[in-house]
Amino acid sequence: MNTEYKNLFILGANSHLAAAEIELIDKDEREFVLGKLLNEIKNDFELIIIDCPPSLGLLTINALSASQKLIIPLQCEYYALEGLGQLLSTFKLVEEKLNPNIEIGGVVLTMADFRTNLTQQVIEEVKNYFGVKTFQTVVPRSVKISEAPSFGKPAIVYETQSRASKAYLEVGREFMERFGLHKQIEKQTEEQNSEKQIPEAGQAPAETTPAEPIAREPVAESESVNQ
Repeated sequence: MNTEYKNLFILGANSHLAAAEIELIDKDEREFVLGKLLNEIKNDFELIIIDCPPSLGLLTINALSASQKLIIPLQCEYYALEGLGQLLSTFKLVEEKLNPNIEIGGVVLTMADFRTNLTQQVIEEVKNYFGVKTFQTVVPRSVKISEAPSFGKPAIVYETQSRASKAYLEVGREFMERFGLHKQIEKQTEEQNSEKQIPEAGQAPAETTPAEPIAREPVAESESVNQ
């Protein structure tokens, strides 16, 4: 479905998905149902993100089988580390038996409370294990982030000035840089600007009037996934 944000399309879950696990059990090649559907539309989009439920059932297996990269959002909490171990075991099985092309694209640390030793320990352990795959940006705990879904808005739109919202923007920028998406966007922008500047054959270029310089505020750099 279309959204109010340019080039962003969302296919949300509904109550029918609750029975999907049961319906998939008796299907042939049940682990590849989602992948086959996505293959039909993948060329229509530059990027497809599958937001998985916090479980390791057939729905998540389908998502892993259909994906090229796995981004792991990890809360800075003790039990999140235990769940991470189970996820990595499942990931390894999928990589060996179902999808040899998948790889871990990164780990995003979320819900961090920098006042606690536990948060610091989790961050240190994750960085020691995953190394450069750990996103540099750590998303802090925020009440505003939890409120955003009840208002039907993205967190970065609901509360633009919160530390967590700014952190998620940084996660987005880091994501694009890690996977070269910013280069694609820059190239497309250059091509679009070039097309606008080239007049059609036989058409004189339009006269332009020098514009006064516009003062712009500097863009602040600032600092995800089960939040």
